[in-house]
Amino acid sequence: MPSRRLLAVLLVGAAGVGGLAGCRTSPDVAAYVGDEQVTVAELDDAVDTRLADPAIAAYAAGDEVGYTRQVLSLQVGAELHDEVARRWGVEVSDADVRERIAELLGGADPEAVFAQVAQQQGANEADVVENVRQQLVRQRAAVAAGLAEPSEEALREQYEQVRAGLAQVQLGLVTVPDQATADAVLAQLTADPAGYPALAAQYAGPNTLPQIEARAPADLPPVLAEPIATTPPGQGFTLPLPEAGGVVVGFVRDVAVLTFEEVRPQLAEQAAAAAAEAGAALVTEVRDDLDLVVNPRFGVLEDGRVVAADGGVVQLLGDAGDDAAGVAGD
Repeated sequence: MPSRRLLAVLLVGAAGVGGLAGCRTSPDVAAYVGDEQVTVAELDDAVDTRLADPAIAAYAAGDEVGYTRQVLSLQVGAELHDEVARRWGVEVSDADVRERIAELLGGADPEAVFAQVAQQQGANEADVVENVRQQLVRQRAAVAAGLAEPSEEALREQYEQVRAGLAQVQLGLVTVPDQATADAVLAQLTADPAGYPALAAQYAGPNTLPQIEARAPADLPPVLAEPIATTPPGQGFTLPLPEAGGVVVGFVRDVAVLTFEEVRPQLAEQAAAAAAEAGAALVTEVRDDLDLVVNPRFGVLEDGRVVAADGGVVQLLGDAGDDAAGVAGD
């Protein structure tokens, strides 16, 4: 679902902030990020702004201290990604962010999605915008560093590498009681493929397809994969399968390979995800090079999660495991 894709971006956006430690402290500074500071006043204002939303206030009600750490983590992450953008000379415009959010929404109602984000993660629309910006910074920094290549030529090269696995078989399967019937059914299908629906209806059941369907190689029944792969278009085969209820008649009407244009959106999404992952390494590199310090009053950051000084852990924008089914989920 599109909303889960945005949740995934938030989760990824929080990654790479890493651990904060050190002795540079001031009661008026919540965190130092290199030469930049997140002041306590800025943090308080950011928390108050979010808590003005009843949904976020309800999310934070059980642990407002932990929620303050969550907001501080976002602020530190923003400063860190600003430095990454500066070092690698990349720019992300507001229009770029709006376009990416529209892609992630996939036509879903923005207000409904942002309401879900507020309820489930305590993040407002500005947090979504910032985390999407960070995702784009990581992607573009990776390209600038030569760690990723999302060009049209690179996408076409990737297509050629995966092309063999993009074939879709237009397949019919009819399960009949015995071999004699199977031979007769196969002869009829070979002579008149258009008659498949009527013929399949005579042997309707859990192991008969009512219509010829397009199936990717990965979606073929394993026991039938080999005979399907070796059957030319317009031909069929029979295979006794007692566990299926008799003899399976397979008919391959055609084999088509998805074109580059048809799979380009998926290839581009995969390339973008790979670039963002490569960019996360650059975020870590910059983080390690900076003097990142959080005021002990608020705790420390470890592996993208806010950890209290006593070792307690506060989740940062939810649990990645919650989003595994969606992404994302797309």
